[in-house]
Parts: sequence; structure tokens; C-alpha cells
Amino acid sequence: MDENSVEVEEKPTASENSDQPVAEAKTLVLAFGDSLYAGYGLAPDEGFAPELQKALNAAGQDVKVHNAGVSGDTTAAGLRRMDFVLDSLPRKPDLVLLGLGGNDLLRGLKPSETRANMEAMVKKLSDRDIPVMLTGMLAPPNLGKEFSDQFNVIYPALAKKYEASLYPFFMDGVVGRSDLILPDGIHPNAEGIDIIVERIAPAVETALQG
Repeated sequence: MDENSVEVEEKPTASENSDQPVAEAKTLVLAFGDSLYAGYGLAPDEGFAPELQKALNAAGQDVKVHNAGVSGDTTAAGLRRMDFVLDSLPRKPDLVLLGLGGNDLLRGLKPSETRANMEAMVKKLSDRDIPVMLTGMLAPPNLGKEFSDQFNVIYPALAKKYEASLYPFFMDGVVGRSDLILPDGIHPNAEGIDIIVERIAPAVETALQG
């Protein structure tokens, strides 16, 4: 897989713990994304959401990270279900991690469509006065410079426009490392998730303080 390419599972499946109740905690973080958030191919306690919660708890944060990752979700699919997910929570999240766009890349959707859907989701959260952290994606070079230039600016531009937090590339430190990727060549394995969480947890802590 190319160093900057990320593909995600196309077949929609519910996230591993989406039916579990949100435990009482001082802080509620909603992880809203696709298979990279859902923990595709991993044990229930090895995915991004539970591992991030462990890291934040170990750092002294009383945090529940609710997994709302759905494998196969495009930005359009995420937009369609966002209100339902938010309305289903027992209370308003203190932070939403928004990680979609990988499946848009996989399907070759127009960056303008991805941007419109991402902006609609960020605006929904802004209208509800819910802080958001965007976890960005990068277009693979094989899609061409023009496509990459249009796609890669989406996340930093929206973060600036809506004063949202930004983690530029969710798969940073993992892409291109076969030892950190599942046999499908796409998704991070448990060790890959650990690397991702180690890198992103401090940014999440900062966002929660902001």
C-alpha cells in the first residue's frame, strides 16, 4: 500500500460496541467514523475507541469514549446517521472525534462532495455547541495531484473555518508499516492502534481542555 493511501472496508457493519450503554463518566467523547474507528478485525477491547479510553483514563481523565464507528461509512452515510447517533446518547458529548473520508477515497468520490458532507457534519455539531476534533485523511498520490490538492485541504480548511481541533492524519505512523497492518493490507492491527492512540491521545486531552 502506498505511504499516503488508506482504504477502508466497504461492507457496512455495526461497530463492535455500538449497542453497549454509555457508562457514566465525567466526560463523554463520541468517536464518530468508519472501520478505522470501529475496530475492524480486532477484539472488542483492541479497537480505537476502547484503547483511547484506556489511555485517557491512565492519564487521569474520567472519560468514556463511545464507539460510533461503522465500517463502510462514507461521509454521506455519516451525515445521514449523525443526528440519530447524537439524539440516542444520554447526554451531549463533550467532544466528537470525526473521522470519515477514507471510503470516499476508496470509491473515488469527488472531493467537493466529501467536503460538503464533512462541512454539513461539522456545522451540525457547531449548531449543537459540541466541540469537534477532525481526524484527517490524505489522498493517495495515484489519484493525481489535482485530486490530492482538492482533497487534502478539506480537513485543515474546515478546522480553521469552524475553529475545530485538527489531527491531520489518523493513520500517521502506521501507513506503510506492514507489521502494524492487518493481513488485508488496509486496517491497523492491535499494535497499529496502539501507535495511533499514543500519538492522538495528547491532542484529545488538549481538545478537552479547550
